[in-house]
Parts: sequence; structure tokens; C-alpha cells
Amino acid sequence: MAAALKSLVNGAKALAIGNSGHKAALQELFPVVDKAVDGEDCDHDCDSCSVKYPKSFKIDEDDDLYGFVKGWSTHVLVATGKTDWVRDVEDEKGSVMQAIGAAKGPSNGRLMLSASNIPTPHHTTSYSEPTTVLLLPAFTIIENVTPATVPTLIASIISNAPTTASPLVPVSIPPSLEAPLPEATPAALRELTTRPCPHRALILLCSQKTRDARCGQSAPLLRKEFQRHLQPLGLYRDLDDERPGGVGIYFISHVGGHKYSANVMVYRRRDAFGLDNVKRGEVVKQGQEVVLPKQEVIEEEGDVGAAQCIWLARVRPEDCEGIVKFTVLQGKVVKPKRQLRGGFDREKGLMSW
Repeated sequence: MAAALKSLVNGAKALAIGNSGHKAALQELFPVVDKAVDGEDCDHDCDSCSVKYPKSFKIDEDDDLYGFVKGWSTHVLVATGKTDWVRDVEDEKGSVMQAIGAAKGPSNGRLMLSASNIPTPHHTTSYSEPTTVLLLPAFTIIENVTPATVPTLIASIISNAPTTASPLVPVSIPPSLEAPLPEATPAALRELTTRPCPHRALILLCSQKTRDARCGQSAPLLRKEFQRHLQPLGLYRDLDDERPGGVGIYFISHVGGHKYSANVMVYRRRDAFGLDNVKRGEVVKQGQEVVLPKQEVIEEEGDVGAAQCIWLARVRPEDCEGIVKFTVLQGKVVKPKRQLRGGFDREKGLMSW
């Protein structure tokens, strides 16, 4: 009876999100850690973790997670300098999010919209100033974006950008583009400029406590723990650190599934840190350390953007060490049955919806 009810619920969820029924199998989309390859401790929780969730932090542990996400083609992170927003970010008055919500969508598929705590150019939280947008999977930063230039942003940049289903070919986005605004508009407000995102990977954490208090609780704690494991590797990047390489950690608005908090989305460039094919278990057995290659060794010929997005849920602070070591650095999943919600792999041509 319970199994039949669960099947019925899963069917309703798939119908609600428009599940295509063609998703890659759980073990097919991303490699899973294997003791024979990755070492005996590959699925262990962090022993040194001192960060804990509050005792009242309870989440759903019963639902099936994998594949029950609404597919997306492109993902936009709007810099706001804030960590929390009104319930629906498209209702933030005068914001770029509101303009995107009201505009015609891109021609290349569904756009996922997220507000983010990425700093605004003038370090203000006012929506009256031009702001910055990070476009994924293109790994492209668009600057000088205002509500008035959103139609140009969507029609001329996002619609022509790579999608989650695009093959891995060099991103072709012009370095600058002028929006067709009224002649009276100052020239400085007409031009959109673009540049590659300097990071090799991104960790996105839902922090929107107006949607669920658990997101507001979990995001700062997870960031602290991710930072603790990334800093010794020289990979942590704070919000104003644009040194090439490394991992940017950003807070974003609601992505769905807050009852499975914390939701963590990891966007990775292809073989982001030159370790995807390293067999950690063998290296450790030989008494050696897993060493990150120099940055210039892993630079790509032509920026192809993100190769993967690995969307996890039910993430706790003690999971962060394994997520850094295997998911961020090697594109592997540690606890697929419990934590993997979905994502895409452009190199394999696979996705979870």
C-alpha cells in the first residue's frame, strides 16, 4: 500500500514539473564514489566538522529526490548584494529580476532566475543602479544591466548562449552590445559588456529565509564549512575575489524543494581542476598526496562554460568535506540515493529531466 501511494505521489510530482520521462538513470548521469577507486573513506562524513544545524532543523527524508526537478536551459544569477528577498524575487520592485519576470522569455528554452548575494558594482543594495548578471552554463558575466536593457539581454545574449543541452563548443558572446534605448538615454546606460567568469566551479546555496527559515539557517553554516575545506587548497574565492580559478560560493534565492534543505547546486567547468580521472585510492595507497595541477595546465582552449551542474539536497555540514573532495574537485556524487536531485552533463549529453 505504501509503495503504491509513493508511486502515485511520484507520478503527480513528475506531471506537475513537466517531467519528460527521458531522464538519465541515477547511476548514469554522474559517477558515484567507489571505495576501490576513491579510497575506503570516500563516503565518510567529516570527523572534524564543528558546525552543526540547530536541533529543530528537520527535513523530509522519505521522498524520492532524483529527477524531480523542473528542467532548465539557462540560469541567470542577478547581483543584488542581499542574502534574502521578497517571497517571489520577480516581485522585487524596480529590480532586474522583476524586469526579467515581465519580459518575453529567451528563445532557447526555460530560463531559471535567481537573485544572488553577488556584490553590485557600487556595493549598494539599491535597484536604481546598474547591476551584474552571471549567465550559466555559459559562465559569462554581463555588466551594466538595468531593467531597461533586459529585453536586449534576453533576446541578444541569453537566447544565443549555450544551454544545458548544448554540446561543449566555445562560447560565442560578443564583448559588448548596445541596447536600442531612446536617444535621450545616456550612452553609459545603453551598453552591455560581457566577460568570462574567472571561477572553475561555483557552489550555489539557497539562503532565502522568507521561503523557508531552514534555508536562512543552513546557507551561512554550509558556506563556513565549504570555506574551511577549500581554503587549504587555495581554491576559496569570496565575493570580491576574481583571481582566475577557484570556487565561488554564492547565496541564491529559492530553487524549489525547501523541505529538502539544504539545496546545493555545483556548476563545474570540464575537468574543472584536472582531477576528474585521478584514482584517489591508488594515490593514497602509494603514500602520495592528491595534488592540484597548476592553473595553466587546465586552462581550456576557448571557453566552453559549465560542463556539469550537480544539484544536491539534504546537505548537512558534515557532508561538505566529501562534496568538496569528490563533487567539486572530481564531478562525483557521494550519496546519490539520499542527496542527488538532478542536473546535467553536457559532455555526455545527459540530464535528469
